[in-house]
Amino acid sequence: MFSLLTLLDDVATTLDDVAAMTKVAMGKTSALMSDDLAVNAGVIHGVNPDREIPMVKAIFLGSLLNKLICIVCVLLLMAIYPPLLTAILFLGGLYLSYEGAHKVLEKVFHTNIDQKKKQLSEKQKIKGAVKTDLILSIEIIVIAKSTLTGSILEQTLSLCLIGLLASVLIYGLVALIVKFDDFGLFLIKKGYPRLGRKLVYAMPYLMKFLGVLGTTAMFLVGGGIINHTFHVPLITLEIIQNLLVGALAGLIICGIFSIFSKLAEK
Repeated sequence: MFSLLTLLDDVATTLDDVAAMTKVAMGKTSALMSDDLAVNAGVIHGVNPDREIPMVKAIFLGSLLNKLICIVCVLLLMAIYPPLLTAILFLGGLYLSYEGAHKVLEKVFHTNIDQKKKQLSEKQKIKGAVKTDLILSIEIIVIAKSTLTGSILEQTLSLCLIGLLASVLIYGLVALIVKFDDFGLFLIKKGYPRLGRKLVYAMPYLMKFLGVLGTTAMFLVGGGIINHTFHVPLITLEIIQNLLVGALAGLIICGIFSIFSKLAEK
């Protein structure tokens, strides 16, 4: 009886530690989650209303698989060669900075981006969203791992919980957002035209806000990773420095890719 009580106490202690570590890690990865939310809401927005939830479900299942793959790989690297995680994190920071700058440049210099997105098939949109989710999942899991302590069991349980919560929260919110205007139409039919119309008219502004939020999150997280890797001294508020470093790094990488692309064409 005593041994059973001891076992239960150990289990309770482990779960408390996992919950505490998960809470800290979720806070550290919240910016990436906001980016993932914005990206996927943008992918789903504008498709046939009957296909919105099935697409969210398909991307959600792909996200769960991504998280599982990332957790296994991170745990293997942690056992084989932990310093490689730092390199992966840094490359991910560069990628996020590049993606943020690429989005900004597309909006500034190209006006047919939205039209091209509309021409993609449903499978292409889902495939693209799952690929983007994989990159963000790698960053979420690696950043989460960098905050964890304790035994391998506790860290594994915490990473699994973080992966599950991240996917559920992100795609649960995506499902709500893409149905925002449909709810407005429902209210109009039920006799609440003023409120319903406000929700419908607010949808484009909500999507624009999410797009800005996602791009800003890319710069903040990417710049933060670069700053942390090189221990860049703070010249102003940390959040401003992260934003500036992320934007600058992204623009430099975009410039390098543009030069190589032009050289390849010659």
